Amino acid sequence: GDMVIADYRSEMHLLNPITGEQFALPSVITLEHVTPILDESGAICKYRLMRFTFTDLALTLDLSELREHLDCKAFVFYDTLAEGYIVVLIHKPVAQLSFAWLGDDKWTWLSPKDGLPNKSFEDCAYKDGLLYASARPGQIFAIDLRGPIITAKLIIEGDPIDGCEYIYIVHSPCGALLQVRLEPDADRCEEDTEMINIFKVDTAAQKLVKISLDDHVLVPGHNQSSLCLGAKEYPQLKANHVYCTLRDVEFITDFAYLNYYTVVFDLANNSREDLLPPQFRSNLPAPIWITPTLTKLSPTPV
Repeated sequence: GDMVIADYRSEMHLLNPITGEQFALPSVITLEHVTPILDESGAICKYRLMRFTFTDLALTLDLSELREHLDCKAFVFYDTLAEGYIVVLIHKPVAQLSFAWLGDDKWTWLSPKDGLPNKSFEDCAYKDGLLYASARPGQIFAIDLRGPIITAKLIIEGDPIDGCEYIYIVHSPCGALLQVRLEPDADRCEEDTEMINIFKVDTAAQKLVKISLDDHVLVPGHNQSSLCLGAKEYPQLKANHVYCTLRDVEFITDFAYLNYYTVVFDLANNSREDLLPPQFRSNLPAPIWITPTLTKLSPTPV
């Protein structure tokens, strides 16, 4: 139920939208690829965002512009053993991964030295002290962030997938890790999803097993971690259905507009219907799904 927001200086905060409580996250200048630019008085006046390769020119951005160019996907997880929150970012350049425990003074970059790829992360989930991170092409890593040394293990090798496919990972109510693939129209390569495939991750055998949702409901999203719920506990939702927000980009002259579709997929017959009227050429972010919480925010104990 907690959200990560960015202020006018592109600094990030953890916000509980129900209670209004906020907690400052580490400064953006502690991200690996962000450097502050100072004015004559020594105050930060701009940011420099490094690109992926040394041949790419760095971007010089106003304070409020950085939040748009980082293009973060943020996750907030609670670790019961550590008794604290961990915030994970997938961010530019090229969808890299950084994290911080609530109360840290800097972001920690998860990089090749930790046994991870340096780009193309898509989604994250967290359970029993392990961060699960999905990266193209369909790889899944299990990362232990608790110890003094970060360790990562590749649990799914991945396979060549359609470049337009969107992948999510989520834990079911019984604790199984699922991989969800939203497959668009192959002829158009747009976010107009035509098919959804769901796989159970067999971590011991390091393979994917295709399954149906049966009496469960799936809610993937562009916001933080997706939800997998039991239909019996949520009678307003339909079993073996997927509720999600889709988007596509429409280019008109030099401007790009986002079209949003809030839909429900019936996995039994691979059909879909609109839950809300489509939003065309919107300058607003996509709707997000949250689970309200009244838990008080506090730094992770050292």
